[in-house]
This record gives sequence, C-alpha cells and structure tokens, in this order.
Amino acid sequence: MNTRQEKMEAFGRLLDIMDDLREKCPWDQKQTFETLRHLTLEETYELSDALLNEDLQEIKKELGDVLLHLVFYAKIGSEKESFDIADVINSLNEKLIFRHPHIYGDTVAEDEEMVKQNWEKLKLKEGNKSVLSGVTKGTPSLIKAYRIQDKVKGIGFEFDSADEAWEKVREELQEFHQESDKNKKEIELGDVFFSLVNYARISGLNADTALEKTNAKFISRFQKMEEIAINKNLVLADLDLIEMDKLWEEAKLFEK
Repeated sequence: MNTRQEKMEAFGRLLDIMDDLREKCPWDQKQTFETLRHLTLEETYELSDALLNEDLQEIKKELGDVLLHLVFYAKIGSEKESFDIADVINSLNEKLIFRHPHIYGDTVAEDEEMVKQNWEKLKLKEGNKSVLSGVTKGTPSLIKAYRIQDKVKGIGFEFDSADEAWEKVREELQEFHQESDKNKKEIELGDVFFSLVNYARISGLNADTALEKTNAKFISRFQKMEEIAINKNLVLADLDLIEMDKLWEEAKLFEK
C-alpha cells in the first residue's frame, strides 16, 4: 500500500490534471453542474454494480470515476469563487468531528445503535428541522424507504422485533387484497413494499441489495434460456408458457 505522502502526491496530481483539462480540453471546458449530474448518477450506479459483485479491481476503477466527478464539481465551484476542494474537505472534516463526540469529545457510545442515535440528534442541532430532512426526493424508492426507517429508528420509532414487523407485513397484505379500488390498491401495495423493507431491515437484510441480486439472477437465467432456445432452433416468442418454463428450469441447471 502507498504511504500517506504518496497518497497526498497522487491527489495533488489529480488536481493538477483537472486544472489542465478545464483549461485545455474542449469537452471538459463546457461541463457544468447540470451537464455532469446525470453522468455522476451513472458512475454511482456502476460503482454500485461493482460493489455488489465484490469485484475489487472494478471497484477501484469506479471509485476513481466518482472521485473525478467530485474534484470536477469542486473545480467548477472554485471558478465561481464559491468554494474549492479544500473547503469541501474542511467542511466534511468539521462535520465528522462534530458528529463523533464519542471520539472527539466526552460522549459515551457503547455500540453502533448509540452512535446512530447520537448522529440523528446532532443533525437536529445543526439546524435540520426534521429527522427526515436528509432523505432526498431523488433517492430511488426502495433505498428511500430503508433510509426513512433507519432514520426514525435513531430516535426510537421502531418495532421491538422482526416478528412484530412481519405481523405488519401480514396486516398490509390483507388490506391490499381486500381493497378493490385501483388507486387505493396501489397505495396499499406501497404499504406492503414499505413494510417488507422494514421487516428486512430489522432482520439485518437490505431489501435493495436483495432485489438487485434477484434482478441480476433473473437476467443471467433468462439470457441462458435464450441461448438454450437458439441452440435448439427454437424461438421463445413462439413457445407457450409451459414450454418456456421447461427451458427456464434447464437454464437453472447452469447456475453455480
């Protein structure tokens, strides 16, 4: 691994390269906060895929891409004479110190839950009007549900056990099945999803990670099914559901 000095030199070189790109590259010169935004989201999702696959080399690569965007935003901020990368880092440093009084102060936090509770209380002291202020509107729904639940847990708004959370799932499922109005049924379905995310979280599982792994598994299995069909000179669209299901079961045999 690199020394602290080598790490600082590498970061300094990145800043120098960013200066060069912003000054000399036609594409980089044209970028703004707005034009970079969707690219940043794309890079973040690519990092997410690498993390789920536990591909260390790909994680390293995608972390670099995300870091480039962070430095790019800070460079634009400096051009607007609003903030630079040092301001960004110093602000983060101060926030981390303030929110970890059990490390930098005399507050006691014996476990992870106490740390989380202190974190949410300190955020309110910083000026947040609600425990849920930090939940952004643009966060994907499944992740947002998890974040909402995790945040309110920080002030004690939580089921005592996973069993109680599962009872809530059953209650919401019953309400969903009993509702006939389409619009109301959609709302009830949302309640089912929300309660399932809550049950998973309390059980130590991440619903978004679980669903993404299932998505990947389905894609892999379906593409294998398409491959089997081609090898058998079959056209999937011409098969009935029973015939496709046989191919599906065959595709499952190829999974590790």
